[in-house]
Amino acid sequence: MAGLVGTTAGFDFKKFMFPGIMAMSVVMTAIFSGISIVWDREFGFLREMLVAPTSRASLALGKTAGGATVAAAQGTIMLVLAPLIGVRLTPLLVLEIIGLELLMAMALTAFGVAVASRIEKIESFQVVMQLILFPMLFLSGALFPLNGLPGWLTVITGINPLTYAVAPLRQAVFAAQHMPAAARERFPANVELFGHTLSITTEVAIVAVLAAIFIALAIRGFSRTQ
Repeated sequence: MAGLVGTTAGFDFKKFMFPGIMAMSVVMTAIFSGISIVWDREFGFLREMLVAPTSRASLALGKTAGGATVAAAQGTIMLVLAPLIGVRLTPLLVLEIIGLELLMAMALTAFGVAVASRIEKIESFQVVMQLILFPMLFLSGALFPLNGLPGWLTVITGINPLTYAVAPLRQAVFAAQHMPAAARERFPANVELFGHTLSITTEVAIVAVLAAIFIALAIRGFSRTQ
């Protein structure tokens, strides 16, 4: 980490971390929004929702959409801090960030809902999500560049779903900055998979597929909830 501190052609580590901090804000809120399901189950409110004249798929989608909206809004609020560290914002960049945060939030909220639909105690949910969440965050590239890692650690980051959600957010932010080649080499934003550098389109497509999978799991979990 010490080697990352400092400035390269006017671009420093604070600017590299800014997209990662936004992503962390979205992820924490999105995943833990599923705790409301466990809370509702403990106090009997979930049973009332399940017998209501509506499909359980609608309940799962509603929980996912609600949590994702709150998570994306919280991440967007972080944009007010960008000028304080010299990150340049444009109207197009703000729209791109909001779209990427919504997609990320949908995927992670659905994941949290899917897990929560199978857990009966709030304490159990917190333990399970912390065991999952913190390794995902630290191995996603949110806090440090993914280049130069040992081979085994590169493999782990490659199978981490959150890696593909953080990368496009960082690439969008970097594209709006005036970054010379030296800074881009020192602070890479792309993900490499099997020796190939993924484009932002491919990364977004991966996140969209993961979101669809997690939403399907959330709907299935609600369908089996008693």
